[in-house]
Amino acid sequence: MCQTIQRIGLCVLLPLACTLPAFAADLPAGFVRLAGVDPSIRQDIRYAGLENFLHRKAKGYDAPVCILTRQAAEALSSVQNVLAPEGLTLVVFDCYRPARAVADMGEWTGKGGPPDPQWYPAVKRNDLIAKGYIGELSTHSRGSTVDVAIAHADHRSAPKPACGTPDADTLDFGTGFDCFDPASETAHRPLTGDAAANRRKLLEAMRAGGFKNYAREWWHFTLANEPFPKQRFDFPVSAE
Repeated sequence: MCQTIQRIGLCVLLPLACTLPAFAADLPAGFVRLAGVDPSIRQDIRYAGLENFLHRKAKGYDAPVCILTRQAAEALSSVQNVLAPEGLTLVVFDCYRPARAVADMGEWTGKGGPPDPQWYPAVKRNDLIAKGYIGELSTHSRGSTVDVAIAHADHRSAPKPACGTPDADTLDFGTGFDCFDPASETAHRPLTGDAAANRRKLLEAMRAGGFKNYAREWWHFTLANEPFPKQRFDFPVSAE
């Protein structure tokens, strides 16, 4: 117990150097499971399964569950409340990401390999960090970043993108989630079909909810007033 208290005290003094531990079987203070705040938001947590660029589960993902800071979860719920009357729903692909998962992804890139036509069709695996597609650190580990799209609430099928996640049934965004390609840049043009309008709709809805977009990825948003802007966490993603 004393070691835990000392560790927390150190993190208060040196937040940039800290990766905070889990507390028993529960979540650290300030974190919630999204389903407990808004169960209507669809969850499709990619790194807890095989359908991702690793082609395996990422370290630290013990369950396909979205965990966020309470502020981020409540802000996301406010966005859902705006979309729901239109027959739409948010779909989250990733939320809080343990620091060990970020390290796992970084180590994986170092093993090298050719482009992957589904996930990174125009770049070699060991160039994904240098090209900015995978970060050596991630805002996801601070707990207020979410990878998100919009889908029809009635689960109607949508066009399957050639690059990125294959079966999320989202609206057409031009690419799928985690398509590591310039076409995934939020403002990329030209886009076919309704993709540009759908990206604009997602961007405007998330901005109104208090989130800011990462321009390289149309799906990536961080709460502007996040509660842990200088801390990284490493507790596992788990079910209750």
